[in-house]
Amino acid sequence: MLADDTDALVFSKSNAVKQIASEEVRQNLVWKNIFRLGFFHVGFVFACSVYGFGLSAVPIKWLTVLWAVICYYVSGLGITAGVHRLWSHRAYKATLGLRIMLMLMYSAAGLYGIFYWVKDHRIHHKYSDTDADPHNVKRGFFFSHIGWLMVERHPEYRRRQKEIDLSDIIADPVVMFNKKYERELFIIFCIAIPVAVPVIFWGETLLHAILTQCFIRFIFTLHCTLSVNSVAHLWGYRPYNRVINPAENPIVSLLTAGEGFHNYHHTFPWDYKASEWPYLSLNSTTLLIHALWKIGWAYDLREPSPALVQKVINEIGHKPNASYLIH
Repeated sequence: MLADDTDALVFSKSNAVKQIASEEVRQNLVWKNIFRLGFFHVGFVFACSVYGFGLSAVPIKWLTVLWAVICYYVSGLGITAGVHRLWSHRAYKATLGLRIMLMLMYSAAGLYGIFYWVKDHRIHHKYSDTDADPHNVKRGFFFSHIGWLMVERHPEYRRRQKEIDLSDIIADPVVMFNKKYERELFIIFCIAIPVAVPVIFWGETLLHAILTQCFIRFIFTLHCTLSVNSVAHLWGYRPYNRVINPAENPIVSLLTAGEGFHNYHHTFPWDYKASEWPYLSLNSTTLLIHALWKIGWAYDLREPSPALVQKVINEIGHKPNASYLIH
């Protein structure tokens, strides 16, 4: 592991972006995304109604429920350990085999391609909570949570995206494979395999397999992931940097395998732990990366020295009687 302090104090350049009044910019609706999100949410409500009101004539098997939980957790680790900490932040390095595995796990989550996720996330950190940020929390909870997926990118985002270095991502054949076959990977790993397993191996009905995987598991994964952009930017504690919106939110961490320690993460975005406290039960992503490091699949794990963390806390961190909620 590397006690890497070289880029430690490179914080967001949010102050470089002038806020534009919302009425001055028109972001057209992306109807394709709206219909797609609407379809899956209607399916989610229908699925919850089926199970909530006992509308199915054939009871669901407990293995199917367990399988949905497993798929949620495995695909979630593809997000947290893969597209986030590995590809977006280069917080550690991974062997080719591990990168392929994480790419397939991420594909099972059903989100958009790794290349575009990384681009969005890097500009989010560089210009956090400004008009250049794709999910600017200052535009409200709904926009930062899911509304940003329903509109075209802000003009400031399009201007600033040219500053983002994606050369490492373009040079990774695993990411480029995901970019080229994004739709096929979604169909196979997010829909076909998760639905087929319970039907083939323990005789589940196709209806239960579809409802639990295509709607309940997918939508739950989506909203847990999106909560990092919204909930963890609005509510929580700010011990590392008291002047930014990202906050420590244990509920988000519980739902996202350790991504809710967000005040720390935005202060030290290149730390593979995404938290000062790596071995809490709320940070299972860190436990996974550490285990992969033990067997040599992950290497060059980056983290700040304890002295640097304390220095930052002393300079810009928590102060007694200060307000830590967004204004």
